[in-house]
Amino acid sequence: MALSVHEASAQILAAVAPLPVERVRVADALGRVLAHEVRSPIAHPPWDNSSMDGYALRAVDVAGASRDTPVVLPVSETVRAGQRSSAGLRAGCAIRIMTGAPVPEGADTVIRVEDTDGGEEVVRIHDARDARRNIRPRGEDLDINDVAVEAGTRLGPAHLGVLASVGAAWVEVHRRPRVAILTSGDELVDVDNFEAVLRGDRIVSSNSYTIRAAAQLAGAEVVDLGIVGDDRDAFAARLSDVSRCDVLITSGGVSVGAFDFTKDVLRELGAELRLWRVKMRPGAPVGFGTLHGVPWLGLPGNPVSTLVTFELFARPLIRRQLGERRVFRRPIAVRARADLTIAAPLTHFLRAIVDWDDGVASARLTGSQGSGLLTSMARANALVVIPPERLVVRAGEMVHALLLSDDAVSIDQLEL
Repeated sequence: MALSVHEASAQILAAVAPLPVERVRVADALGRVLAHEVRSPIAHPPWDNSSMDGYALRAVDVAGASRDTPVVLPVSETVRAGQRSSAGLRAGCAIRIMTGAPVPEGADTVIRVEDTDGGEEVVRIHDARDARRNIRPRGEDLDINDVAVEAGTRLGPAHLGVLASVGAAWVEVHRRPRVAILTSGDELVDVDNFEAVLRGDRIVSSNSYTIRAAAQLAGAEVVDLGIVGDDRDAFAARLSDVSRCDVLITSGGVSVGAFDFTKDVLRELGAELRLWRVKMRPGAPVGFGTLHGVPWLGLPGNPVSTLVTFELFARPLIRRQLGERRVFRRPIAVRARADLTIAAPLTHFLRAIVDWDDGVASARLTGSQGSGLLTSMARANALVVIPPERLVVRAGEMVHALLLSDDAVSIDQLEL
């Protein structure tokens, strides 16, 4: 029996878990998922420090300073970042200080250099607007034993900076899944054999490239099992060493054609098959099960169907194995820019371009929605989701879309 997209997703994710943990240098952890929370062994910042280049002093000593009546104070020393004051601040004096330097004992204010004459021995201060300001207190960011980065976080640049700042030179992250990819079909060749395409005998296996790239973007390591013809024995032979991988993805052979034997071969090899069809378009013939304990996803052979089903089922599976907790793309509300009609009560995923006009997202289709038209997917930055009960969407009505990328904009479109 065919399952809904939600039911199929739930069944697939219930069968997988985060992979074991490995220890890596923090500099090599970008994009990895933290397995255990990291707590700070120090207060951060570790001391009160200046947030400005200027002069550390007491607010009472600059009260009433203005351009007409500047306050003049002797400068007892200069403290650079990485240094400390030699004797602390004396009443009625100032200490020249640089951004990040420890604030001298006795100071409660840093006057920015722009409000002074910049003097090195004597300073004239002509504005007291910074009284009791520009000091970052010890522990403002993190106190001792605070959680610096939570478990399950996919590590980005800021996370790496935080981890380094609390001394986490090595971190424990979930291992990257090894994803084996096998594409089948007598008609398929690699791009290196393009002469056969020019002769009109074959087509390039674009799925070999799209699935590999999508898996790598999701965070996986790819094991390429190549292209196999419509030969049961050859297909089975390619799967002989699949147990060294964490996921098996096949493309093609999951429909009902005379040479679609993937299901039968997997069963003969001892696979447990759990689902075989999903109520969606494109991509209804999707298979899922386990082969010798390894999760298997059977994606359709049509290029667009392959990428759409990868996005909905394979990408979340990989992200779950990576240790992520939020594995799906966030849907956003968009306004349809033209009438949208679906022909069958299935969940449809339409390739679209989402733009923002005056802060409102709108979607227009990339053209014909045939499942063999890969350029329609290449042009898209989103999938518009039409539920099965909504056969017609009128222009101007709101629907949901899954954004596929963070598109850059030109400076003319930048609104800051």
